[in-house]
Order: sequence, then structure tokens, then C-alpha cells
Amino acid sequence: MDLGIHGKTALVMGGGGGLGRAIAAALGAEGVRVVIADIHEESLHASYEAMRSRNVEALALQWDASDLSLVDGKCAEIEARFGPVDILVNNTGGPPPTPASGQPASLWETQFRAMVLSVIALTDRVLPGMRERRWGRVITSTSSGVIAPIPNLAVSNALRMSLVGWSKSLAREVGADGVTANVILPGRIATDRIRFLDEAKARREGRELSQVVAESTASIPLGRYGEADEYGSAVAFLASNRASYMTGGVVRVDGGLIASV
Repeated sequence: MDLGIHGKTALVMGGGGGLGRAIAAALGAEGVRVVIADIHEESLHASYEAMRSRNVEALALQWDASDLSLVDGKCAEIEARFGPVDILVNNTGGPPPTPASGQPASLWETQFRAMVLSVIALTDRVLPGMRERRWGRVITSTSSGVIAPIPNLAVSNALRMSLVGWSKSLAREVGADGVTANVILPGRIATDRIRFLDEAKARREGRELSQVVAESTASIPLGRYGEADEYGSAVAFLASNRASYMTGGVVRVDGGLIASV
């Protein structure tokens, strides 16, 4: 299926991680010029090399998304190389596991800046060009916790939920200009982040990691963790012309994990 986005320019935040790398690969396979941004130089380089090995036209930018002063300069660098951003994938790292109560205000402030303000500031920077060209995609990756809050991930549950309200509001504002805004959320996808959370749970509960993983997969109707490329393919579809009538939505890629309608 031709997704109709060959020659577009995409910016994938968090492109050094498992999900970000898979998203970049899926877009690159459609002939999209891909900008990969990440704070971690080593993983960023690995993603860039993976793109180049597939003959994807790519640019790697080391970028601390929580530093809002960098937004204009980084976007100008992208525009000088590839032109304006057509597809923005907002994909931020997750906060440390915590309960809801007793967390210092400084933690909430730091994570709000990194996970929410960074997304809003970057979107505001690229959105006017999308509206002027009457084509754009804003795709924000969150977590299954925005629908079914995940125990001991209270900061993530709360802050990612705010992005759902923001994205839904944005979709109504920009739809007439040919720009769509959607949230996509992973269930349990086999990435380093999920392994870290499984290991933390095993330590916290004094159990073997294998027990935690078995219990987790048993709760998923498909009976397994998802693969990162399965998530990347779903993002690429949302970015495509094929999804031009999809906006304001929350798309689950969870293997049926979330039981609610």
C-alpha cells in the first residue's frame, strides 16, 4: 500500500529509543526524510546508522527536549537541511516509577517541562508552516496509562493524560487547515523501557523477572508483548494520506491489553 508520504519530512523525537527508532524506520521505508532527535548520543548514533543502512535520508540531532530554548535553533537546522517539518512525532521519555502521593513538587515540575511543555512548544513551532501548506501530521505517543492508569506510574499517568486533552483540542483547531492531530499509545511493547519497568516491579515485589513477565503477557489477549516495528507501522499509517480523515483520536496498539471500551 502506498501511504502517499514519499518526500515528506518527519521529525521523530526520542528517536534513539526502541519505539522512536521503529517509528523512524517505518517512515523512512515510505520514502520520508527522517530527522531523529534524542538526548542520548550513543543511541541516537545507533538509530542514525540503522537509517543509513536502509538508505533512508536522515539527520541526527542530539537534543534535550526539556530545554525549550533549543526549539527554534533545532527547527531552523532541520529546515536548512530538509525543509519544513510535515510530520511531527512527539515521543518523550518516561518518568521514574512513583506512587501518586508524596512526590516533591520539583519532580512534577521537571517532568511536566520534559513531557508536556516540550511537546507543546515544539508543536507550536512547526504548526504554522503545516497550516500554511494545508498539510501536516501531529502524532503524540503516550501510554496505555492514559486510559487505564498503571500502578506505580502516577507521574506518567497524570502528565500523559494532559497531552490527550491538548491533542484533542488542537485537532479541532487545525482540522480545517488539513492538519491532523492524534494520540497513539503503546501497550506492552518489547523495549528497554518495558524491561526496566518489569525489572523494577520484580525487585519491588521480591519476585523473579520471569514471573512478572509471564503474569504480564497472560493479561494480553494476544498472549505476547508487541514488537516495536508493529508500533512503528501504526504511526506511519497515522502519518499517511490514507489516514487523512482520522483526527482527534486515541489509537491503541496494545494487543487488546486495555479491557475498557
